[in-house]
Amino acid sequence: MRQIVLDTETTGLEVDRNHRIIEIGCVEMLNRRITGRTFHQYLNPERDIDAGAQAVHGLSSERLATEPKFAEVAPRLLEFIQGAELVIHNAPFDVAFLNAELRRLGDEAADIAAICSVLDTLLLARKMHPGQRNNLDALCKRYGVDNSQRELHGALLDARILADVYLAMTGGQVKLTWGTDAEGGEDASLAQAGRVLQSAAEGQRIPVIYANDEELAAHEQALQRLDKASEGNTVWRRP
Repeated sequence: MRQIVLDTETTGLEVDRNHRIIEIGCVEMLNRRITGRTFHQYLNPERDIDAGAQAVHGLSSERLATEPKFAEVAPRLLEFIQGAELVIHNAPFDVAFLNAELRRLGDEAADIAAICSVLDTLLLARKMHPGQRNNLDALCKRYGVDNSQRELHGALLDARILADVYLAMTGGQVKLTWGTDAEGGEDASLAQAGRVLQSAAEGQRIPVIYANDEELAAHEQALQRLDKASEGNTVWRRP
């Protein structure tokens, strides 16, 4: 499954008052793994930036004056997100701004949902943690995700942080498989399991593959994140 974690920064909060996108950040995930592929672009909004918005992201009209306009980067953006599931925190906000930008290009019916499905992590967080604060900073604290670099909002930085938060939020094991290649599906996994059991029954030696240092370190980091999210209540840390 291909997912794109997406975030935007804008000149203000009101899309119906012709506020514009000034930064887009995207992080690609394949089968719940961050691939390292990103899309990042600052944009010239062709209008002033509200003082309140500038205080949040730190981007000024002067800083963006030489950046490309949305029309110039739209083909690359659409190619990057085509067919993926967009993972967005407070998705209606970003989707409304993206649709407004696309409609300025001449298609009055443009809708990002026509080329992508959309998952709203804010809605997901509210279902998982009703009555609690569910902004990105609160979720970082809840799930032990490092957001220490987030002094100002930034689209690519926030997309990277949201990717970690989303993976932590949805990190429950779904299916036990015997291999790392999911193309064979459940039948292939069962067949492989059968071959292993048959080999054991015939007295054949089954190789044991131990985790290397890098894998052990990654496992320990995952345990520490769970410890932090549970406020020290994980059973494996009890004496």
